[in-house]
Amino acid sequence: MTDAAPTKAQAAEVWITGIGLATSLGEGLDANWEALNARRVNVDEKTFAPYVVHPWVQVSLDAQIPKKGDQRQMEAWQRIGTYAAGLALDSAGVKGNKDILGRMDMIVAAGGGERDLAVDAGILAAQAQGNAAPGLLNERLMSDLRPTLFLAQLSNLLAGNIAIVHGVCGTSRTFMGEELAGMDAARIAVARIAAGQSDIALIGGSHNGERKDMQMLYEFGDFSLKERFAPVWARRQHPGFALGSAGAFLVIESRAHAEARGAKPFARLTTVVADYSRRKQEGELKASLEKLWSKLGSLDDSAAIITGATGAEPATSEERAFLAGHRRHAVRATGTSFGHTMEAQFALGIGLAALALSRGALYPANDTAGVEIEMSGTPSQIVVIGTGHWRGEGMALVEAV
Repeated sequence: MTDAAPTKAQAAEVWITGIGLATSLGEGLDANWEALNARRVNVDEKTFAPYVVHPWVQVSLDAQIPKKGDQRQMEAWQRIGTYAAGLALDSAGVKGNKDILGRMDMIVAAGGGERDLAVDAGILAAQAQGNAAPGLLNERLMSDLRPTLFLAQLSNLLAGNIAIVHGVCGTSRTFMGEELAGMDAARIAVARIAAGQSDIALIGGSHNGERKDMQMLYEFGDFSLKERFAPVWARRQHPGFALGSAGAFLVIESRAHAEARGAKPFARLTTVVADYSRRKQEGELKASLEKLWSKLGSLDDSAAIITGATGAEPATSEERAFLAGHRRHAVRATGTSFGHTMEAQFALGIGLAALALSRGALYPANDTAGVEIEMSGTPSQIVVIGTGHWRGEGMALVEAV
C-alpha cells in the first residue's frame, strides 16, 4: 500500500468474493436461488395479525455459531446476522484464516436492538393504572433487566459478536439509520478499497421482523402492510411493507488481493452512490433517483434492476414513476420475495445481483401489476436501488467479471 491514495483512474477494482444469505426463503445461495426461480414466497398473515411478516427459516445455529453460550447471549437479530456473516466468510473461502480475518475490515448496518416486552408491558400497565410511583422506571429497569440483556440493546454488538464468533478483527464500524445505513455501509467500504485504504471487508446487516414492538412502531407511521400479502407493485390500494427477517453479508475485496489468494469473484461492485432528499414536495424523491442514476456511468440496454422498494407510500409511487422512465430495464423487487428487511435490504439486493450475474441469468418476475417483465438474455450489469420508506436513497452498480 502506498502513502498516497490512488487517483480515480488508478482506483482499485472491487470484487464481491463472498455472499451470505439467511432469509425467509432459506439458508445459503442455492436455497434462495431455487426459491426465487420457483417464485416461492414465505409469508405469515396470522401470527402478528393484522400485520404481514416474512419469517426467518430456522437453521441449525451450531453450523455458524458453535458455542451455545454465544447463541444464548445474542438476541434473534444478532444470531441471524452472525449466522449470515459466517456464510459469507465460508463463501469467500476465508473462514478460519486468521491472517486475513485479523485484518479484515467490517462495516455493519444495524438497528437498535430488541425490547423485553414483558418488562415494557408491566411498566405501561402500572402507568395506565395510576400505580407508577416516582422513580418506578429506574427501579424496574435496574431490577428487571439483566446487565447482559440491557447491553444487548447496543447496535454495535452485532459487529462484536461477529468478531468474537468468526474472528473478524480489523477496523469495525456500525451504522444506524434504517435503509440508508446499509447503503452507506456499502458506499464507504467500496470507497476505502478503491482508495487503497482497505484490502478486504465484510459488509452487511440483519433484521428480525418478527417483533411486536417493531409492528407497533411502524404502525404509528402507517407504514405496515395489513391483512393480506400482495406483491410490492400491487399494493397501491393497500400500501405498506411486510417486515422480513433476514441476514445478508458480503465479502468484498480489491481485485489484486483476491487474485493473490486465488479467489474467484461473483461480480464486480463498480459504484455505490447515496443521497438524502428532503421529500417535502412531490417529485423530490424521483429527482434524487434520477441524479443517482446519472452517476452510475455507462449502462447497457440489457442492464437489469433489483430494487428494495418497500410498498410504503408515497415513496414507492415515486420510485415507480422513476422506473417508468427506464422501461427497457427488467425490474425485480426484493420486498415481494423477502419482505422489507430495513438495514439488510441493500446488502441483500447487492448479493442477489452478484449471484444472478455469476449464474448468467436474472431470476423470474414475481409481480401481478406488470411492472416486472421477463428477461431472456444474460445481464452483464445490474443496478441495485435502495429507497428508504421515509428517508434515504442509494444505488449500486454490480457488473459481471
